Amino acid sequence: MLFGAHVSIAGGIPNAPANAAALGCEVFQMFSRSPRGGKAVPITPEIGRAFQAECKKYKQAASYIHAPYYINFASENNRIRYGSIAVIRDELERASALGVKAIMTHLGSAKDTTPEQAIKITAEGIIKVLKGYKGKAKLLLELSAGSGEIIGDTFEEMGQIIKLAEKKLGKKNVVGVCLDTAHIFASGYDIRDKKSVAATFKAFDKAIGLKRLGVIHANDSMVGLGEKKDRHQHLGQGKIGLEGFRALVQHPKLKKVDMIVETPTEAGMKKDIALLKKMRGK
Repeated sequence: MLFGAHVSIAGGIPNAPANAAALGCEVFQMFSRSPRGGKAVPITPEIGRAFQAECKKYKQAASYIHAPYYINFASENNRIRYGSIAVIRDELERASALGVKAIMTHLGSAKDTTPEQAIKITAEGIIKVLKGYKGKAKLLLELSAGSGEIIGDTFEEMGQIIKLAEKKLGKKNVVGVCLDTAHIFASGYDIRDKKSVAATFKAFDKAIGLKRLGVIHANDSMVGLGEKKDRHQHLGQGKIGLEGFRALVQHPKLKKVDMIVETPTEAGMKKDIALLKKMRGK
């Protein structure tokens, strides 16, 4: 298990590995474009080579891209839905050009339709994203905190979406999952101690499959269990607590899953990474 944080690409994507190393990262996450909209800077071969060279220079074992926030696969507005599909496919191609391991995306909201229809059109959107895709970067769907009519806030719903998409694609394990600890805690999955972590990941394995777990966002939660709000806090300062994160780090079936912190401040993220390394040992 390797640890890292979400880092800035200010001044250009090749700057991200140095920013990651400054926080003590072994792996890192970034945006490849503005998370709130606008045209993306093209990934030229020169940018790809420079980025990979900087990853090597700063000893970063892997990198991840977080997709923009405005994605909504379940929208009844064709411009939003098809725009989301196009952006995620483009992010996969950009990630492949950079040598990034995976991208993760939120799925959006079902406020325009029924939950059943939202699951159906979300799966259809994922199929369109992956149809004909030849790149190496993997698509990870991020579990949500469950506020409002958000899609993918339960293991069962996420598992259903993935299985529908993979059945139509005719391929297994082409879609992965990003698990955010603050999100699943807010959705009602307890991870505050070793026993609850074991039970929650047993449920995850049954509904989705641990083989699909691509990365963990390690964030404590400002809100309590099942409160359905996405509020990140530094590790040990929220409602999950250090015992829960220690159990996650030491879980025998999670040893090969990277952890990325997305906590409020850079100074705090540096401390969070150091805490996780101490829990892991070595």
